[in-house]
Amino acid sequence: MQENSRIILGVDPGTVIMGYSVLSVCGKQLSMVEMNVVKLSSKKDMYERLLLIHQTIQEIITKYGAQELAIEAPFFGKNVQSMLKLGRAQGVAIAVAMQKGLPVAEYSPKKVKQSITGNGNADKEKVWEMIKRILPLKNEIKYFDASDALAVALCHHFSCSSPVPVTAHGRKKTDWESFIRLNPHRIS
Repeated sequence: MQENSRIILGVDPGTVIMGYSVLSVCGKQLSMVEMNVVKLSSKKDMYERLLLIHQTIQEIITKYGAQELAIEAPFFGKNVQSMLKLGRAQGVAIAVAMQKGLPVAEYSPKKVKQSITGNGNADKEKVWEMIKRILPLKNEIKYFDASDALAVALCHHFSCSSPVPVTAHGRKKTDWESFIRLNPHRIS
């Protein structure tokens, strides 16, 4: 693999449908390797679905040699039970990545939309249209969970490519300690 290349696994966590994508970055060249969903039967016990998420993330990391995980953070909705379930699914995916030694970055839905479209309130169709302009994709989308996962991976790539350093949580490093370390010549 090239020195400037990496494989990013993007995940849109869910307990009924989980979207995932594999993004290859070689220098400035981006390509989508895979984009799909895992359908988790709502008839199955929640713990069985979490096990399936664990196995799937593990298989994808191994199959494609993913080196980084970018995952969408749960948004704060009105249904607390849905939030708890979504948090569990996200936690399982993160735990697998950590177990495999992958750095993890988490991005809010608003941050993902803004990095792809320039508008943090863009709808899923607009995000998909912009993704098709960024990457040479011609296929139509069946599940927006899959394109959301690709958007998360692209957001991570753009954040890492930014001249402002980013933490493992996807937040920009702007503290004084980092500034001083990066700019010793500006301190008198």
